[in-house]
Amino acid sequence: MQAIQTSTAIPAEHARSWLLVSGARPDAFAAATTCPADAVILDLEDGVIPSGKPAARDAVRAFLTDHQAWVRISPATTAEGDADLLALRGVPGLLGVMLAKTESAAHIEWAAATLPGIPIVALVESALGIERAFEIASAAGTIRLAFGTGDFRRDTLAAADPAALAYARGRLVVASRAAGIAGPVDGPCLTGEPDLSRALATTRIMGMTGMLCMLDRDTAVVNTGLSPSDDDLDWADHILDRLGADGEHVADGSDLPKLARAKRIHELAATFDPVSAARITSPRLPEPRAHPRSRSG
Repeated sequence: MQAIQTSTAIPAEHARSWLLVSGARPDAFAAATTCPADAVILDLEDGVIPSGKPAARDAVRAFLTDHQAWVRISPATTAEGDADLLALRGVPGLLGVMLAKTESAAHIEWAAATLPGIPIVALVESALGIERAFEIASAAGTIRLAFGTGDFRRDTLAAADPAALAYARGRLVVASRAAGIAGPVDGPCLTGEPDLSRALATTRIMGMTGMLCMLDRDTAVVNTGLSPSDDDLDWADHILDRLGADGEHVADGSDLPKLARAKRIHELAATFDPVSAARITSPRLPEPRAHPRSRSG
């Protein structure tokens, strides 16, 4: 059978919701690939008890012969990590790997040596990983960073409060931008998250562009929360109308960041939503627009 895509076929560089599914639950694999998640990750690391890992590898490998998904593998230079890599070598449906507990570029090189050409999302989960974020982001094969909040808190004794994790999140965002890769994926919205919208607000204001999910029902909420809103599109339309798509009406240097942001909003909206893409590509009538609501760019 020919390999099939996950439900949205959003490029990994833009994927908002990353759904983790235990490799010990093969009965849940197919349903996960039809939910709204932008990316599905079959988990061979923390989602599987040690005694169940051989069977989980077999199940993941079998599923990826005629389906496509990402796989979270165990840490570099460990026996479990080596076994995960060997199980995935040559599997046709492997979209990429998420490498657990990444702490150096050498860890990325370890995975890439066995799976050449396979995209890698580096899951950073420790103080050392945060300190080496730019090195990790710059490694060949790394397409995004992700934040393992639970293990990071265990390593550093940091609280769950957003203020306590702001430095680590900011470090991942800056490292990603400096290395020229897409924005990082935030730590998971937890089972029973009382206010997912609040967690998403933290993700957005920190400059992160994706979120790990533990439940498929959270993926649609994450997709909406990390996509341009109608207000964002209205603001972008206003800026492009005022400054011109090619910047022909730019008056001073302060207009250039606004123009770049407006174009970025339109690019993302077109990636995520064909309806928005049609709106963006259709000619805009030369009608006056209201001043954007309390948005300065």
